[in-house]
Amino acid sequence: MTNTGMFFRMLFSAVFRRRSRAMMAVLASLVGAATLFCLAMICIAVPQQMNEEMRAYGANLIVTPTESTGDKAGVDESMVQHTTEMVKAKGSAKYATYRYENVRVNASPYVMAGVDAAQVKNLNHHWVVDGKWPSSGKVLVGRDIADAIGLKVGSAITIGYRASDNASSTGTSASSNEGTGSANDETSSSSSQNSSNDMQGMDMSGDMAGMDMSGSSSSDQSSSSQTSNDQSGQSPSDQPTQDGRVSSDIMDTSGTEFRVAGIVDTGGSEDSIIYATNADVNKLTGVTRGVDVIEYSAGTSDLAGLVSSINEMTSMHVKAQQVTKITASDTRIITMLQTLFWVVSLVVLVLTLVGVGTTISSIVSQRRNEIGLRKALGASSRAIGIEFYVESVFYGLIGGLIGTAIGYGLASWLCVAVFERSIGFNWWLALISVVFSALVAVVASIPPVHRATRIDPAVVLREE
Repeated sequence: MTNTGMFFRMLFSAVFRRRSRAMMAVLASLVGAATLFCLAMICIAVPQQMNEEMRAYGANLIVTPTESTGDKAGVDESMVQHTTEMVKAKGSAKYATYRYENVRVNASPYVMAGVDAAQVKNLNHHWVVDGKWPSSGKVLVGRDIADAIGLKVGSAITIGYRASDNASSTGTSASSNEGTGSANDETSSSSSQNSSNDMQGMDMSGDMAGMDMSGSSSSDQSSSSQTSNDQSGQSPSDQPTQDGRVSSDIMDTSGTEFRVAGIVDTGGSEDSIIYATNADVNKLTGVTRGVDVIEYSAGTSDLAGLVSSINEMTSMHVKAQQVTKITASDTRIITMLQTLFWVVSLVVLVLTLVGVGTTISSIVSQRRNEIGLRKALGASSRAIGIEFYVESVFYGLIGGLIGTAIGYGLASWLCVAVFERSIGFNWWLALISVVFSALVAVVASIPPVHRATRIDPAVVLREE
């Protein structure tokens, strides 16, 4: 029999003659491999799932026209398509466009948004809509407005449009509303962006000073007149006068009648906006123009790079910015998850090392007399050490293979039960798991093997 054959015969004999100890070593490796592989699979799959879940709560990127284009013109359809192609080139994306106009209901000022109902519904899954989404001749009213005016689904609402309310050169209807809802934290670098934050908080200071978005009618005509002047960007001295008084149509309640298709309740600034189809807004205003805001829910991991790419293309005449409250929350949750993964992995790794090391140490103690006899017959410390290391690798490989299979089963079950999604098997991660289990077993066996190689055969034989 060759030396190699004798080596493996002795190895398998040692394993099967001490099956209980071998099972303990395999079990320790199995538990470690199963836990680590399960955590790794979840840590890889969950961030993507979390990203998708966070994207369901609104946009993480908004695009608005630059000041050089003139806010009243907005972003035309071709530019919307071009920007959307750039976003989709970096990953999956959903988007919705908004055109904002200042309107009046019962002589009180409100903001009306022209939208594509299908786009907005697909982008904002967190919106709670009582009734239906806007359609031709029907509008979706925010909860705050509905409560203030006393509207219900099916109620009639008369909406008036005045060109003077939207005549400011800075485009109060567009600039003041850019990023409504999801862009509240993104617009602090310019006066137009500050106006966006004001609109989102429904505090219409600045160009919209005096406007009360709660929907209640002003009882003071002079205050209402001042509100109208602020909206139109004109001072009282610039307004036409009649009999020495400023002429104002603030109390004019005429307009176009719509039906309330539904009431939206989000708990945010969306509750103070009236939503209508783009066609109805065009018909109401008599003007067809571009949109004021494009909201994207982008699936790219490099959102900052995408923003820079859009902003660097000055020929597009649009500016992009991240919605911090969405991206920051997504990043924070994923970071917490990854931190938890590393902490648990470290604990499991230590326990695996202790389990395998204790088992190998017990095996060495049981084979102490055998080791002394072999050394007395001429076996080298190196040969004895290699035998124990190979035995440890065997335990690690068996435990790693079984543990990886069990870990994948646990990960699949957890993802389906908790996150409602299935995950595929990662062969590279499985290979790493098995090899790592064998490596951990070898590392854990270093102290007991070192003691085995230092056994003095004379002492052992004298004890016999």
